Amino acid sequence: MDGMDERTFYITTPIYYVNDVPHIGHAYTTIACDAMSRYKRMKGCDVRFLTGTDEHGQKIQAAAEKRGVTPQDLVDRIHLNFKELWRVLNISNDDFIRTTEPRHVRVVQDMFKRLMDQGDIYKGEYEGKYCVPCEAYVPESSMGPDGTCPDCGRPLTVMKEESYFFRGSRYVPQLIEHYEKHVKGVMPRIRYNEIMSFLKGEVRDQSVSRTTLKWGIPVPGDEKHVVYVWFDALINYASAIGYLDDRSAFDRYWPHVRHVVGKDIIRFHCVIWPLMLLALGLPLPVSIIAHGWWTVDGEKMSKSKGNVVDPRRVVEEYGLDPFRYFLLREIPFGHDGDFSEAALVGRINSDLANDLGNLLNRTLKMIQDYREGRVPAESLREMPEARDLQCQAQAALEGTDEAMEDFSFDEALKRIWAFIGRANKFIDETMPWRLAKEGSADALDSVLLNLYEALRLSALMVAPFMPETAQRMWEQLGLEGDPLKCLYDDFRWGAAAGTRVGRAEVLFPRIDVKEWKKAHGEKAVAAKEDKAMADERRDEISIDDFRRVEMRVAQVVKAEEIPKSRKLYKLEVDLGYERRTVCSGIKAFFTPEELVGKRVILVTNLKPAKLCGIDSNGMILAASVKVDGESEALTLVAPEGDIPLGSLVS
Repeated sequence: MDGMDERTFYITTPIYYVNDVPHIGHAYTTIACDAMSRYKRMKGCDVRFLTGTDEHGQKIQAAAEKRGVTPQDLVDRIHLNFKELWRVLNISNDDFIRTTEPRHVRVVQDMFKRLMDQGDIYKGEYEGKYCVPCEAYVPESSMGPDGTCPDCGRPLTVMKEESYFFRGSRYVPQLIEHYEKHVKGVMPRIRYNEIMSFLKGEVRDQSVSRTTLKWGIPVPGDEKHVVYVWFDALINYASAIGYLDDRSAFDRYWPHVRHVVGKDIIRFHCVIWPLMLLALGLPLPVSIIAHGWWTVDGEKMSKSKGNVVDPRRVVEEYGLDPFRYFLLREIPFGHDGDFSEAALVGRINSDLANDLGNLLNRTLKMIQDYREGRVPAESLREMPEARDLQCQAQAALEGTDEAMEDFSFDEALKRIWAFIGRANKFIDETMPWRLAKEGSADALDSVLLNLYEALRLSALMVAPFMPETAQRMWEQLGLEGDPLKCLYDDFRWGAAAGTRVGRAEVLFPRIDVKEWKKAHGEKAVAAKEDKAMADERRDEISIDDFRRVEMRVAQVVKAEEIPKSRKLYKLEVDLGYERRTVCSGIKAFFTPEELVGKRVILVTNLKPAKLCGIDSNGMILAASVKVDGESEALTLVAPEGDIPLGSLVS
């Protein structure tokens, strides 16, 4: 189950709560699922891609009352916001499920009754602290400061009501055993560890009904109760593929399901949902993949700050495929990331305009100028550079496969862009303009054919991520059809000799940075400047800001000097579940021998940085003692006792 080599592939986004305004987080999840769906189709898989909307609950009922309409009228109107955004983002979903649809309601009631009949749902009374915005009871052990909700930070309300409970606790040992056998059942590994720690603690039976609201699915046989919104919502993944209506479709797709969710809802998906499936005797998902959160220019998104990113506005200003590329390329999937329009502009000018766009334009122009617009036939001329380029193409294809297996979209795009960079270097190495001048026809034919093939394969490789760009490249290369209809198994070098190329057009216009800065104000200019580092007094932060910092126990297993640096060591640290490379400016205070074996506190969700040509992924905490403004000593912050590696520091 841990692998991704099955020919049937079912992938889902969470169903999005319709009371939310669609924002960058919704776009990110859905674009990621879309890219994976397109990639798997090109791998020849039978793909089913589901998204949809969650339309029940207290917030919808309150919003409808405030507007003087029925809840159904309200959700019928506002769910279209998501459908329209998916159209704008070129999302290739096969289905869109709404929790108010009859096909879903029937399945929820059927599953609820089955669980009642077999004794896995029982009636009791529940009293506890409830978060109205999140529509969830919060146990004391999970509360934030001052008894607040750990997810949204808002105050909790004491509620007491009659409730039906799901006896999920009896299936916890079975779920633990499953995850121990299938370590990719929860991804990335940091979330797996979090879920396993939770499961090995106290998992209580879950309240699965409410009497305090009416907008929901009635409990079968007891209409005083409505099904709790989270129990209802999770079932969409089964109701959408025919659990009751088309059992053959359900049996075909269900064993191959991958759920992609935000990290804030992993307990619902990685604990409650699998426990429900175990109770129902259904196979568990192959993987539940949790991605991180987005900040904006280093700040948490919020309506009050006015910094919520509207994907439609970004697409309108910068183009759809640049937006898709940026979201998938900028951060490792599963990590938190920062959305910055300045960074987006940088990606457009560097990766898209300079690397890919310039390669296409230069190559087509040379084929037009030197071979009257027709791709030359294969040359007898052997060129070491051409053989290396072909090897790099194969490495990019294999690297993309490897990265996509782990939902590492950024790594897949890095591999593709390494190949694109190699193709640009190939032009500089072979200097086709000089070959043309010298009359070296065979050598020139070889260069142009290899460059053309590099572009054809590049178009195919970028197609899942940037489908519109791939189609435009395809047309300019003089090829017919849809590159997304091509299969990876058919990718062969040298397949297009004799093709007449089309007209070269600019793929990605460069953005004038000076003019852009003028138009976007000084904030854009200074977005990446860290002024606090220059001042001893730091700005105050909120508890929400602090919660964003993830710190874990690690151990230094290797320490090396960096020849180019007077301050930095290259360290390899062990987190228990993975090893990382970290560059740390502590060379003046420790020898490599002193560092090896030390336990340290590592900031694990810091954005990766390149220092002295080395990718540094994290920051080790240290304390310095200052005398007269000068550093006198430095001490590494370390845990007391034998705390397991990877343990979260809070």
